[in-house]
Amino acid sequence: MLDFDFEPEAASWSKQLAVFDLETTGLDVTTSRIVTACIAVIDQNGEPTEIHEWLVNPGIDIPEAASNVHGITTEVAIERGMQPELATSEITDKLRSLNSSMPLVAFNAAYDFSLLKHEAIRYGWEPLEPKPVVDPLVIDRKLDKWRKGKRTLTALCSLFSVELSDAHNSTADAIAAGRLAQRLAAKHPDLDMDVNELHELQRGWADEWSLSMQEFLKKQNRPDFRAELGWPIKD
Repeated sequence: MLDFDFEPEAASWSKQLAVFDLETTGLDVTTSRIVTACIAVIDQNGEPTEIHEWLVNPGIDIPEAASNVHGITTEVAIERGMQPELATSEITDKLRSLNSSMPLVAFNAAYDFSLLKHEAIRYGWEPLEPKPVVDPLVIDRKLDKWRKGKRTLTALCSLFSVELSDAHNSTADAIAAGRLAQRLAAKHPDLDMDVNELHELQRGWADEWSLSMQEFLKKQNRPDFRAELGWPIKD
């Protein structure tokens, strides 16, 4: 639970959010597969009013490095997981339904939504076109650009006093991301705008950060980094 009461002027979009997180087999959004997923709805106090969870047999081996992060092994996924084509359809349909009436929140949204798009294409489903989306990472990078330190979900939850007791559990991460979005809305009055306008601003902010990082690393003699444009789905 969030330990503050929402003021009447809190951004209206922050009072009901659909939150989303995936845990997967790897980092490449084009080839990695879904292992667990959570979609929840949280109210204005950050409390979940519904939770939907999936454990998926991805159809490929789960690398040990990935299992060490989220705790799901290939054996567990085969024994207890649902088929990936069905899971992908259910996840996409649930997000599409909720997004018709509320924003979707995901931390580092371009990863989760891009990977979900490739999974949908893999199994012949219509990909989700998420809008509006709220991404606490993109917003924090823009509104507190020069703050030093990590910007992982764990780091930002610690900074903003959002509880995250089981990092890399898709349910814990999804709900924490939603509460973090609410914290940012409470901290930054300028975010009190039409959520579709905020969505479009984040598109520009995400590309701006990627291009800035590319230039910075080039000056650090790391020209191999290439900006990945596109948000909330990579181009």
